[in-house]
Amino acid sequence: MRGTNALTARTMSKTPQAIRGTQDIFGAEAEAFAFVVETFERVRKLYRFRRIEMPVFERTEVFARSIGETTDIVSKEMYSFLDRGDESLTLRPEFTAGIARAYITNGWQQHAPLKVATHGPLFRYERPQKGRYRQFHQLDAEILGAGEPQADVELLAMADQLLKELGIADGVTLNLNTLGDGDSREAWRAALVEHFRGVRGELSEDSQERLEKNPLRILDSKDPRDRAFVADAPKIDDFLSPQAQDFFGAVTAGLDAAGVAWERNPALVRGLDYYRHTAFEFVTDRLGAQGTVLGGGRYDGLMESLGGPATPAVGWAAGIERLAMLVGERAPQERFDVAIIPMDDAGLAQANSLARSLRAEWNNVEIYATGKLKKRMARANEAGALVAVLIGEDEIAAGEVTVRDLHDGEQARVAPADVSGIVAKAQNAQWLRQTEHSGIGLPDWIDPDA
Repeated sequence: MRGTNALTARTMSKTPQAIRGTQDIFGAEAEAFAFVVETFERVRKLYRFRRIEMPVFERTEVFARSIGETTDIVSKEMYSFLDRGDESLTLRPEFTAGIARAYITNGWQQHAPLKVATHGPLFRYERPQKGRYRQFHQLDAEILGAGEPQADVELLAMADQLLKELGIADGVTLNLNTLGDGDSREAWRAALVEHFRGVRGELSEDSQERLEKNPLRILDSKDPRDRAFVADAPKIDDFLSPQAQDFFGAVTAGLDAAGVAWERNPALVRGLDYYRHTAFEFVTDRLGAQGTVLGGGRYDGLMESLGGPATPAVGWAAGIERLAMLVGERAPQERFDVAIIPMDDAGLAQANSLARSLRAEWNNVEIYATGKLKKRMARANEAGALVAVLIGEDEIAAGEVTVRDLHDGEQARVAPADVSGIVAKAQNAQWLRQTEHSGIGLPDWIDPDA
């Protein structure tokens, strides 16, 4: 007990610090983060993906079996712990495994093909770097129980539209590859093992370890010792079955029809055996060495690895922090319609009543109740309010309020019921200013002077 108290004293004597690899998000960064999530929610509804919520932790075996025992995620990066029942649990390092588990255990097969989407925090103990944290956040979209190429096309079209809606599609390229069907992949894997066995002693230590268990991951190695032998390694195209060729052809034709630009990248792989057919990444050079902003593929064998029935599936995930970094200051600022400034307690009661009625009409309202009038007006201006409403003794006695347009400075005394109309006029004026500034012409039927 004495040691615990001493530890507590030492801990409390210092200013608490955030844990390495975590972040506190505020201001412009928080607005960009929220913009990414809000845009994702809007786009997933356009494609009729159903929202799901998942536990933040699962039994460790869910991730060990689905992600692969030989991967760095499982061997080095997972936050695993024993609970009070001595059961090994793990904070989720990704979404797909938990979604697959839920699909099996909850009988979601009855809804197949099932299109689902979610977002939230994930956890990996890895070296923090630009746009990558130990607690990070992802968007995730999956189509479960759909084996046809159209599912791949729809997922990629959705991802492409998301990037365009976020305003970050310029400079982002869709890299696309096929891993073939099961037979194609197995034949390719055998050829890769034979190829790399011949130079085993010259490979990096990691690649030597992966050679027998996971040779496809050698193709993705960044180690210079491996790159020399990857260039002339066997290519998947030499092993594709006619069915696999037709599948990939249907995916690329569908993307062309949907207006989704893509580039073939034969080096793009997924190391785990349950991945099939389509693999893809949206990449950019605007985030340094870690250039992937969204990635995924088809994982037709995952459900079986978790003990479920054979179930085709395809999905993608995207880091919210990385997307928010690309969005940057382009994220639209929160609309601020009305600042209400009461002069005393009687005015504050009126302010609360007026705020309630304005918010009921979906106006954004803030009450500035303390401080000198000049300072409160300055704060409202700095925050970008369209209109300020002042409520003093004279206004209360007359049953009115003073309304000031903070853009053009016009001011008038009006009945509280008339404030809503003045706010609507200020909103329209702001929209016209923004439209003119953007260079987009107005439709013929709109009279800007009306």
